[in-house]
Order: sequence, then structure tokens, then C-alpha cells
Amino acid sequence: MDITLPILGFILMLIGIAGSILPVIPGTPISWLGLLVLHLSPSIPFDWLFIIVTGIVAIGIYVMDYIIPALGTKKFGGSKAGAWGATIGLFIGLLAPIPGGILLGPFAGALIGELVFNKTEGPKAFKAALGSFIGFLASTFIKFMATAVYLGLFF
Repeated sequence: MDITLPILGFILMLIGIAGSILPVIPGTPISWLGLLVLHLSPSIPFDWLFIIVTGIVAIGIYVMDYIIPALGTKKFGGSKAGAWGATIGLFIGLLAPIPGGILLGPFAGALIGELVFNKTEGPKAFKAALGSFIGFLASTFIKFMATAVYLGLFF
């Protein structure tokens, strides 16, 4: 048990880091589970305050993950079609064999969402797509930093 739980916790940490980039996996909560599993190991002293505080932060970031892209989209005049386009574009960008697909995909998806589904004209659609893209990048950066901090706390 002294070896199994830390290994399982580390695997959860790695999945959490991947989830900070991939929108399908809730990265921060999974990384927090890695911390919890580590603290359940008999050789590690269990610290309730640490687990509670990091859990509250994980839940807060998980909730903000849905709010930040919407704020970015609204700030720049975008719509739900742009936000959905950014998410779909991320998946396509991950699968596309082009360099930078993970960055180009969300922007292109948001732009297509605004142009096709909202019939928005070019400059306004570009601005809305830019807002959706910035919101997506901000949210991804926050999740990645949180999971990286959790990994540091794990070690």
C-alpha cells in the first residue's frame, strides 16, 4: 500500500495535467484526487486543512473553466456558436497533423462558428473569435498552472 497509493496518485496527477489541456477531462479535480490518494497512503501524514484548501481551489478552478471562456467571448462580442466552435476546433486541432493545431483549431473553430451560424460579417466575427480564443487560452493556462502546482505539492 505504501507504494501503490503514491503510484496511483502520480498517475492521477499526469491525467490531470493532460486534462488541463484537453477539455473532456476535468484536469484540476483529477489532480486533486492524486493529492488525496497520496495523503491516504499510510506513510504520508494526512493533513485535513491541506486537502480541504486544495479541494476548494480545484472546485473553484473547475467552475471558472466554464465562466472564463464565456466572459472572453462576450467581452469581444461573440456568441455561444463561437465558444462551441472553439471547443470543437480544439478537438480537430489535436487530431490535425499540423504544427500548432492545438492553437489554430480553437481560433478557426470560433471564427467558423461566428461566420456560419451567426452570419456575422468578417471583422466582427474575427473579433468575436479572438475573444473566444483568448478566453480559451486563459482558462487553459489557469488549469495548467494549477495542475503543475498540485504536481509540485505532490512531490
